[in-house]
Amino acid sequence: MTLDTDSPSPSPGPPVRSWSVADLPALDPDPFLDGLLRDEPITRITLPHGDGYAWLVTRYEDVRMVTSDPRFSREELVDRPVTSMTPQAVASQTAGLQYIDPPRHTRLRRVVARAFTGRSMARLRPMAERTAHRMLDAMEKAGPPGDLMEHLHTPFPIAVVCYFLGAEEDDWQEWAGNSEALLSKAADGKGRNQEARQATYGRVTDLLRRRRDEPREDLAGVLAQAAATGEITDDEAVSLAMAIYVSGGHAVRNNSGSMMYALLTHPEQFEQLRRDPQVLPRAVEELFRFVPHRNGVGIPRIATEDVAIGGHVIRKGEAVYNAYVAANRDPEVFPDPDALDFDRNGAGHLAFGHGPHFCLAALMARMEAEVVIRAVLDRFPALRLAVPAREVEFQRDGLIRGPRTLPVTW
Repeated sequence: MTLDTDSPSPSPGPPVRSWSVADLPALDPDPFLDGLLRDEPITRITLPHGDGYAWLVTRYEDVRMVTSDPRFSREELVDRPVTSMTPQAVASQTAGLQYIDPPRHTRLRRVVARAFTGRSMARLRPMAERTAHRMLDAMEKAGPPGDLMEHLHTPFPIAVVCYFLGAEEDDWQEWAGNSEALLSKAADGKGRNQEARQATYGRVTDLLRRRRDEPREDLAGVLAQAAATGEITDDEAVSLAMAIYVSGGHAVRNNSGSMMYALLTHPEQFEQLRRDPQVLPRAVEELFRFVPHRNGVGIPRIATEDVAIGGHVIRKGEAVYNAYVAANRDPEVFPDPDALDFDRNGAGHLAFGHGPHFCLAALMARMEAEVVIRAVLDRFPALRLAVPAREVEFQRDGLIRGPRTLPVTW
């Protein structure tokens, strides 16, 4: 950790650390975050973009506190050039769920939640299973070695989320290719980001328009009906659909790919799943905790008044980030956090966040992870990496971590 001497003079408190958030090998935890968690769990940082510094909390209980305390606001972020991971916000700051607080947040979340129910996931699961097996058919036909990212982890979540939005089952190819650009932090990625945003915006608005005339029990149908009755605005409907598309495509692609890499590099745990399929739901929860699902941090909050936490005072108007990936490695909550332990008990992970902004798509992400792992185990019980683990290429310059390729044989 280094002291950033170029930052504006901070108020009394811990030193301001410059964090470049470099790409890390495979599933290696971030040594910067591990060091903070151990030695300085509440500190201040500067990130590659934006102005000034922000607070960063890494301990499990501190993260839960900040994410659920109404004195920390997402809405106050709008139009503030807070130090950040990307040159521009990934999600719209004028509509949607990410940059608002209750009661508006509660109103929008209530609408979206109508699409994310146990019943809707039960209706979606057969399509997901059918899609996974069809994609594995193609990999099996091509013969070993095969790339699981190419054949399964990349197309599968896009197909599922597009169908969930309301696209026809085989139309997902038209949407593919934009979700990764929407979440790039590369220096030359701004143009690609804007182009991807425009293309996705056009498809989403067209789908919502059609659902006004052809109501269905999909997300577009839910959002279109809510917009038609004035419960939400048209801009809010579009922003909500786009946010779910991005998280449901790109994020699940990388998380599920990382989960499979974790299983392939932990043969004892992989064999445990083969022997006892009933372990799968519990294994998926541990994999969500174990896999470092993102680089750096996500969307911060602004303190609306002075807040004391962990021996420090975050002043009114200061930004604070939560490191969920660090909290999932807090040894006070998860003993031996480096171990992949399907028999782990105790507190739940924070991979889906906490508090009012807890991920609405958690049910779908869990279902997709179970479907993918189960399909691979059923079809390829002798699956193994086709190259040494350290030769598996992981993507670079992304906010979400995951394999770019995953060569396997069977």
